[in-house]
This record gives sequence, C-alpha cells and structure tokens, in this order.
Amino acid sequence: MEAIGRILLVEDDPKDVELTLTALDEYHLANEVVVAADGEQALDYLYSRGNFMRRAHENPAVILLDLKLPKIDGLEVLKQIKSDEKLKMIPVVVLTSSREEKDMVTSYKLGVNAYVVKPVDFHEFVNAIKELGVFWAVINEPPLGSVRKV
Repeated sequence: MEAIGRILLVEDDPKDVELTLTALDEYHLANEVVVAADGEQALDYLYSRGNFMRRAHENPAVILLDLKLPKIDGLEVLKQIKSDEKLKMIPVVVLTSSREEKDMVTSYKLGVNAYVVKPVDFHEFVNAIKELGVFWAVINEPPLGSVRKV
C-alpha cells in the first residue's frame, strides 16, 4: 500500500494526536503528518503564515479536522477552507467526538467530505484511523491539481 502525501491533522487533544500518529505510522499511511493544535494554527499552515511561512507550498492530501478547537473552531476552519478557491478541493474529514446532529448537518452543508465520530475504545480508534488512511491513500481519486501548490 502506497502512502499518501502530507496529512494536516487539526487536533487539540494530545492523546488523540498520539493515537492518530501511531495508527497512521503503523500502517505506513502518511509520508508526513503536520499537527495543528488549534484552528488558528491550521489556517496559518494552509495560508503559509506565521510559523509556517517557509513550508512547502503543496496542499495537504487530506485534512483530519476536529470540531471542538481552541481559538478558531473546526466549523469556522471548514467554512474558510471550502470558501477558498485554492483550498476547497482538499478533502476534509471531520474527526470529532461530537455526536450533535447540528454539527454533522452544518459540516455537510459547508462541504465536508466525511464525518467520523471518534470511537472511545483504543483499538476501535486505531482501526478507524487505519480505514480512513486506506480510503484516502488507496481508494479516493483526487482531481488532478487538487494537491498542487497554492
């Protein structure tokens, strides 16, 4: 199985970050994972601002986005991504503990590609990340140019 390019993981819970990175690494599903601990960092990364001014200008292959984030929440990040011509083709997977119907409906209205509720059990969580990675690494076909330079 071939690894996908860069993944932007937007997650403020250090345990969930560690579990996600472990699962992706265990199954060799990402060449590089960039972690943003809040919505502001995620947008700084996507727009090459602040600490990310000198980053490679290729868009991530996929964004794993938590909703309940400090500074700028996940729904606002999603809204900005999907309303930007240079970013809107990046697949975004909401990976959240929120089972609230309004969060799910709003996410889909804003253009999210998938909505996944984080399993509580460690093994279920790792399997969910593996399945997400397999889908985005092997099954999904991004449009030509969607993972190119911004």
